[in-house]
Amino acid sequence: MGAMKTICHKSRTRPRIAERIRRLCELIARDPTRRYTLQALAAEAAMSPFHLQRSFKRLVGVTPKEFIDSERLRTLKSRLRGAASVTEAIYDAGFGSASRVYERVDTRLGMTPKQYRAGGAGVDISYASGATTLGRVMIGATDRGICFLQFGNNDEELQRTLAREYPHARLTPMPPDQRGAFDDWMRVLAQRIEGEAPQVELPLDIRGSAFQMKVWKTLLTIPCGAVASYGELARRAGEPSAVRAVANACAANRIAILIPCHRVIRGDGGLGGYRWGLARKRTLLDRERSSRS
Repeated sequence: MGAMKTICHKSRTRPRIAERIRRLCELIARDPTRRYTLQALAAEAAMSPFHLQRSFKRLVGVTPKEFIDSERLRTLKSRLRGAASVTEAIYDAGFGSASRVYERVDTRLGMTPKQYRAGGAGVDISYASGATTLGRVMIGATDRGICFLQFGNNDEELQRTLAREYPHARLTPMPPDQRGAFDDWMRVLAQRIEGEAPQVELPLDIRGSAFQMKVWKTLLTIPCGAVASYGELARRAGEPSAVRAVANACAANRIAILIPCHRVIRGDGGLGGYRWGLARKRTLLDRERSSRS
């Protein structure tokens, strides 16, 4: 997403270090508006600042500061729609300077704060479709990342779905000079579909309610080859009594596979629902488990 990079592989880092970094990520995600310093985070993890900086970058893919900024931008996304003003939302998300956000936020949101607040009006989304082993897929993207990735029976059906998801955006076929990027995305997607861990993470441009964003962020913490129940996902998201709402947030996910709602199952071990079909969900889980065995 203009987002945190998640790495789906067998880490060679000692489990103790990986667990400390995971807890730090959870701490920051719970309250990204706090003023964090590298020294304070290092003390929290019982590590030296140098060791923390190096280990965090290796495991998460970004520095602690970059991760904090990413989480604040997620918070900004969720609050822009409900705040009395854009400036209020910026400060409420933990940014100390509105001008600093305007200097670079459009490179992370895929749009300016005012465009985002207006529901994407005036934002350009280009799209292209292709074939996968799980059927026809369409990818839609702003100039900052993928905002739509869904399966369908044919291109016409997928275009109608894209238009329903983003009714105020300008939708155009992906121009020829962007097809190279689309082909790269399709190769990474093919790896994901086969249960493999790609070497790169695709840029995402996602938006939703504050609750949906919380659930989607939590989905990104479920490792490849693993599953979690809806109840467990609700607890991890800090919403233990909202199991049904968590399931609805999974169903509202616009970006298949890259935000892995297919890794959530019922508490009794049943597959549960999947907006792109249970056959695809079963295939994805089987392939991920097989690649990790």
